[in-house]
Amino acid sequence: MCATCGCGDHSGAVITVPHDHAGHDHAHPHEHAHPHDHAHPHDHHPHEHLPQTETISLEQKVLAKNDMLAQEIREWLAARDILAFNVTSSPGAGKTTLLERTIRELGGGRPISVIEGDQETLLDAERIKAAGCSVVQVNTGAGCHLDAEMMRRALDTLDPPSGSLLFVENVGNLVCPALFDLGERSKVVVISVTEGSDKPLKYPHMFAAAGLVIVNKTDLLPYVDFDLEECSRHARSVNPDVQIVPVSAKSGEGVIDWYTWIAAQ
Repeated sequence: MCATCGCGDHSGAVITVPHDHAGHDHAHPHEHAHPHDHAHPHDHHPHEHLPQTETISLEQKVLAKNDMLAQEIREWLAARDILAFNVTSSPGAGKTTLLERTIRELGGGRPISVIEGDQETLLDAERIKAAGCSVVQVNTGAGCHLDAEMMRRALDTLDPPSGSLLFVENVGNLVCPALFDLGERSKVVVISVTEGSDKPLKYPHMFAAAGLVIVNKTDLLPYVDFDLEECSRHARSVNPDVQIVPVSAKSGEGVIDWYTWIAAQ
């Protein structure tokens, strides 16, 4: 078990590059050497009944090791002028649909690459590949988030070109991804109007860590009980500086504001 969030062991995460023919996909770990030989933050797991003070100490140790590697990743990306965004959401909020549209509409500018995080399957990676983008899939198994070691391994496999955009589609979860820095420029939280206006109050750590909140599926506003102004107030109550962009990834409404935000970074 992971001492920090209580989820499963992440050490067996599988990095996969989708093949051209879905029928021939064989998930397998890529053993790529990289310049930073760091032990995985979760290699050593506590006994089930650690005293609280020891548990807190171990959690701090896990996060400190993750943050150290994340800073090295951040410097590596900056040296290559690679702009990376960590995209988080609940399951089903529309991250993949938003990225598909973004790839199609921005792909003529800077090269775009994607790291896909899911517990199982290559489904989202295949969708991203079909949109015309280089992608690797990280399957975390029982893990509920990506960490910096998984990010490093994925970058070794993906090898994004200098001057490119890099989107990390994190595992669908608004709790654990808030704790783990991946070396990104900014976290982007996607919520949908079907989830309720109080989401920022229920998951304050995620929204406090975000540089941008995207409110997706605005085409459904006439059919759901969602107050955009109330949601915005809640988000700014935990993060006064956060920017909020309403969009419909399906229709394209509002996505120009998302692209403008990216350009401003």
